[in-house]
Amino acid sequence: MRIYRYVTRQKTLPFLSQFPLFILAFCAVSFSAPAANLAATEQKIIAAVKAQSNQSIDLLEKSVKINSGTMNAAGIREVGQLFRTELDQLGFKTHWAEMPPAMQRAGHLIAEHEGTQGKRLLLIGHLDTVFEKDSPVPLWIRKENKVWGQGVVDMKGGDVVIIGALRALQKAGALKNTRIMVVLSGDEEKVGFPRDVARADLINAAKRSDITLAFESMMQDKNGKDTATIGRRAIGGFSLKVTGKQGHSAGVFSTGGYGAIYETARILNSFREQLIEPDLTFNVGTILGGTEASYDEETSKGTAFGKKNVIPKIALAEGDLRYLTHEQRDQAYVRMREIVAQHLPETSAEIRFYETYPPMTPTVGNKKLLEIFSQASSDAGLGTIDAIPPGLRGAGDVQFAAPYTDSLDGLGAAGGGDHSPDEFVELPSIERATIRAALMIYRLTR
Repeated sequence: MRIYRYVTRQKTLPFLSQFPLFILAFCAVSFSAPAANLAATEQKIIAAVKAQSNQSIDLLEKSVKINSGTMNAAGIREVGQLFRTELDQLGFKTHWAEMPPAMQRAGHLIAEHEGTQGKRLLLIGHLDTVFEKDSPVPLWIRKENKVWGQGVVDMKGGDVVIIGALRALQKAGALKNTRIMVVLSGDEEKVGFPRDVARADLINAAKRSDITLAFESMMQDKNGKDTATIGRRAIGGFSLKVTGKQGHSAGVFSTGGYGAIYETARILNSFREQLIEPDLTFNVGTILGGTEASYDEETSKGTAFGKKNVIPKIALAEGDLRYLTHEQRDQAYVRMREIVAQHLPETSAEIRFYETYPPMTPTVGNKKLLEIFSQASSDAGLGTIDAIPPGLRGAGDVQFAAPYTDSLDGLGAAGGGDHSPDEFVELPSIERATIRAALMIYRLTR
């Protein structure tokens, strides 16, 4: 590919005759031309995306130069208004969903396009970033086709892809009579509590939809090939409380039993020995133990007191638990409870489980969406798309929609360094992602 571009710029095309045939063949297949079976409207859609590439980058720059850390409500509303204006111009009915003041969250942008044909689609993104108002991370630094900045890829790049795809559809006359909802949440990076209130609008939108397309950043495999996401693991956790018989340390392992800390160590090590399997993880983040111990879930802080010559009376452990399906979760719960129940002498224990994000299970429907997406990408000359392993992604808003719709995620821009001062976006990926998304939406809404 680079040879072809070089000789073209140097106007030395006759020199190609000196290349071996296999090199010329390689150069030819390196360029994937759009498939001949693209409909005329689809060709117009692709042309519209390409024509507006600079406009999309301008929109990205405007949005990124507004700080919208999760706790910066004013910044989030300003970014929301920027995208709301775009959606209003496309014929969507928009409104701002406020959250109760006690939640200290900005709210969400909701937009709806009414129609009667094709699948009912839900497109989701988020307006907030992890970079709060006092963040020293620069807002926008551009060097040729790469930009570093706050939320450029996670996920204002994805939000711009949504707008760009809808713009292209409108320009090609393909947005008419479609049923599309857009939800851009204002607290994805730090969801407000109670969570059922914070995600009520998203869940209600999912219940009214057939398919959810989520535009978190596009991940690439080890060979640099674009991927999509058909599964994301749930986020849950566990709280373990262990008690022992307080007494003189001289009696440990005999009359005094084993104490709370040894029993805690047994339980946690048994988890490690007996439960490890693909897509299941259980990280222990905090342990406190002694004669006294306490833990505050709100602040993630605790205190403990104990003397070396006293068998500890109490121990507490807090852990993160992730799984790909509810079946995997339920099996893990059973096995963990069985381990907890096997007490060492003079000890007892209890474990509590909770779930904060449901899993996005790789269903048959999700896999079918990936096939449609991959075909659209291939037809556009952008190559096929494979699924990224679920364990490589964290949690996201799509997981609240996944129980109600077939879902596909990772449709946004490509980059890296998410949540760090080195976060960046590859600008050419915005056009690629927008072409794929626009074709996907077009085909689903026919």
